[in-house]
Amino acid sequence: MLRYRADLRPLAFNALYFGMLATAFLLKDVHLAVYVALFLGLCVTAFQGAVQTHNAVHSPVFKSKPLNKIYQVVLTMTYGHPVSAYVPGHNLSHHKYTQTRKDVMRTSRARFRWNLLNGLFFFFLTLPNITRADSTYTKVMRTRHPRWFRQAMMELAALWIVQLSLFALDWRKALVFWFVPHIYAAWGIVTMNLLQHDGCDETTEYNHSRNFVGGLVNWFVMNNGFHTVHHHKPGLHWSLTPEAHARDIAPHIHPNLDQKSLLSFIVYTFLLNHRERFDGGVLVLPEEGPDEEWIPDPKVTALDLGVESIDVGNDQLADYVAHRPQHVEAN
Repeated sequence: MLRYRADLRPLAFNALYFGMLATAFLLKDVHLAVYVALFLGLCVTAFQGAVQTHNAVHSPVFKSKPLNKIYQVVLTMTYGHPVSAYVPGHNLSHHKYTQTRKDVMRTSRARFRWNLLNGLFFFFLTLPNITRADSTYTKVMRTRHPRWFRQAMMELAALWIVQLSLFALDWRKALVFWFVPHIYAAWGIVTMNLLQHDGCDETTEYNHSRNFVGGLVNWFVMNNGFHTVHHHKPGLHWSLTPEAHARDIAPHIHPNLDQKSLLSFIVYTFLLNHRERFDGGVLVLPEEGPDEEWIPDPKVTALDLGVESIDVGNDQLADYVAHRPQHVEAN
């Protein structure tokens, strides 16, 4: 059923999320520490759901297309947002136009002098533009790609049915154990963009992304610390990225772009307020301006649309997805 056995790991994290969510709603009159543990566990596994959402829209998990369609609905519940909506802002805007005005998640939006504020509020600074782009793209796809639109609407409908049901069941628990972890998941996955691209050079072949290569953090986030190779081969399955990074990326990038410790980088960059270029130079932010139009014809981006992209049983096409270049002109 699975294309890669390694996906048993994120599936286990998904199952853990739903198990903890059910437990939180079923428990009555337990010690506060139990509820705190469940809350923290749901925040972590919701974020892992967001990471797996990212993985699934690039590289479908199952061999069966119907199973992938169902799985995107399941992931929607862990992430708290329709999985298909990850396509426009990430696959089409960010990947193809990294750090330009066509990238709705470009890090130049964050311009606080105290970098900790950039880390804390980057998600909220980009959210209006991401939401506007998602809405515009979804409206366009209603006529240009009805199957993609129907999938997105199915995910959205399922999300609201579950969400309203949980709030009707117990609005306090729904707020703490459903809504807040989903906000954290969205905040975390968007903020990672700041860590992985701020201060890098998007005009170069290899120095456009920062990598976090520590083994422990990559075990929990399914190797999403290996970001440069992901931009070069976005369809490459996450389990294959460490080897590809060591072979194809590490010999060519600036050594500062391979960070061994995520925690050390966060402390140095945000708590100690060192917002720098990847080579240690002074970071000069470009003049910020309005977003530029980037909405593509779906025929041009047929391989970037999540479950509606490809027949994952077609080995030749799957191989092309794994090795297509990072930047493809979409207009």
